[in-house]
This record gives sequence, C-alpha cells and structure tokens, in this order.
Amino acid sequence: MKTNFLIAALVSVSFFSCSDDDSKGKSDFKLFTSSNTSGKVTVSDLSLTTPSVMSFTIPSMDTDGVFYDNESDEIILASRTNNVLEAYGNIEEAMMNASTSLSLSYASTSNFNNPREVAVSGDKVVVTQDQNAANSNTNKLLVYQKTATGFTLLNDYTVNFKNWGIFLNGNTLYATADLTGDIVVFENFFSNANGPITPTKRFTVEGLVRTHGIFFSAKDNRMILTDVGAATSDSDGGLIVINNFTSVLSATANLGTIPLSSQVRVYGPNSSLGNPVDVTYDYKTENIYVAERLNGGGKLLTFALPTATADANPSASRMEAGISSVYLLRK
Repeated sequence: MKTNFLIAALVSVSFFSCSDDDSKGKSDFKLFTSSNTSGKVTVSDLSLTTPSVMSFTIPSMDTDGVFYDNESDEIILASRTNNVLEAYGNIEEAMMNASTSLSLSYASTSNFNNPREVAVSGDKVVVTQDQNAANSNTNKLLVYQKTATGFTLLNDYTVNFKNWGIFLNGNTLYATADLTGDIVVFENFFSNANGPITPTKRFTVEGLVRTHGIFFSAKDNRMILTDVGAATSDSDGGLIVINNFTSVLSATANLGTIPLSSQVRVYGPNSSLGNPVDVTYDYKTENIYVAERLNGGGKLLTFALPTATADANPSASRMEAGISSVYLLRK
C-alpha cells in the first residue's frame, strides 16, 4: 500500500481491530495510544478498508503504558497524573456511539510514583516505576492481579537500573535500562519474592545510545527496540530489529554485547525518529508502529519491517500530541 494512501486513510476519518465475535461487532486488529499532555487515549481500527481513528478524553492528563484487554473490553494504563493503574471499560460501545470521552471503571491503590510502562500476562499487570525525587530515586517493578472489579498488588520489586520499557513473554520479562544501551532479562519473573531482584542476563546492544521502547514477537522470533539518543534532539533517534532473537540472545554472554552485524537499523533524518519512546509490531503485515514523542510534538509513525540498515521513510505518519505509548491488539 502506498504511503500517500496510508496517510490519507489514517488522517481522514473520525477517530484503528478483524472480528473475533461478529455478533458483538468486535474487531481484533486495533491500535491504542496514550498521551502525557492531552488527557486522551486514541483507538485506531485497522481492520477496516479505510482505518478509523477515534480519540477519547479521560480524567488523567498524563498517562503511559497503554494496554487493551479484549476479553473485558477495557483499556488499562498507568496514570502519571494520579500514580495509579486505571481501567476504562465499554470501549466498543464508545466507538460505536462515537463518544468523546471514557469514564473510569476502577483504579488501583497508589503504590508507585512516576510510572513509565505497563506489561500484561494473563491476569498479571506489571508497572515500572522510574526513579525521581518523589520516590526517593527508587526504580521498581510492581505486579498487580487484575480482577473484574479492581487491581490487587501482589509483588513489589526493586531493581538496580533506571526503568522505562518492559515486555512480558509468558513468565519472562524483558526490560530496557534507561540512560544506557542495555537490555535486561528476568526468567521466571513472577517467582521472585518481594524486595531486590537480579536479572537472569544483562546485555548491551552495540550502537544503541539510550534505550526506551521494547517489543518481542514470539510469532517470528523478532526483538524490536527504540533508541531515543539525546533527550533534547528530535532527529537522532532510531529503530533496531534483531532477527532470530532467541538464538542471538543465547549466543550472547551475560554482560556481553549484541554486535551491529546482528542488527537491522533505521536511523536518519528521513525516519522522523527523535525520541521514539515506545514501539509495537504486527507479525502479519510486518508493520512497526512507533510512538515518537518529540518530533513535531508527537507522532504515530508506521514503518515497513526493514530488511537492511538504512535511513527509511515511515510508510505513514500521524500527528498525535504528547504520544507516550502504543499497544497493538492483533489476533
């Protein structure tokens, strides 16, 4: 599909998911984004011939780590405004009725300050706490159990690296170590007792300046990372793809380095990548969706899966003020 058509499709309709239950009108190919400046979450239905985009106002102005539970039809996110997990329900109904806002269904207690990401496996929801003065410069991973009516705190872990992105693959948690080019791996993550926990493995990605976004596709064994570079630059960011990831990881020693030769990289002015803070990927279309926070004040960028290192143009770009996270529902 050509770039101009994609851009027009994304921008032209109101406000991106194939049907797992046609009788209920559900779509299972949707993209969700959050913002830390607009007080909105955006849902894009990608199952439509002309994708639709709909934004909803929510009570929290500053949010991160968006996730969608298709079974309960709820958006889950970390509120940096209130320092709680929040759930917003009846998303399908809100889309059908062209609603402009969502009501809070329930929230967790406030057990963290300065959250950066959310990852979900089954009924477990993990939240990162990034260090700042208000939390005594403590980096944490907190585990909640989601029920039909709330979130219950199960575990409170401290870690010795600055938090940002996380991704759960079953009982394995991958995390980015902010201010570095390092990735950490926790195997049997949910088996840890409360308190300080140590990664199973930590490794450096050669050439990665400052890691933020992380996504692992088990379907095609592909790890995708983002590099925000210098926080004040809107043009030095990048996208890194590591194919055959589990084999590459096994061949990399603890505290070792994944070399440039094992990476496919997108960097350069044509990419519009400056501060790409989050990333997700569709293994069927092989499209990569990036939350670019700084360039233009915030953009949702779409890239075709790169096959060679280059300065690639996004196949689609949509302005989205303060975009902070992105999540794809794909069945």
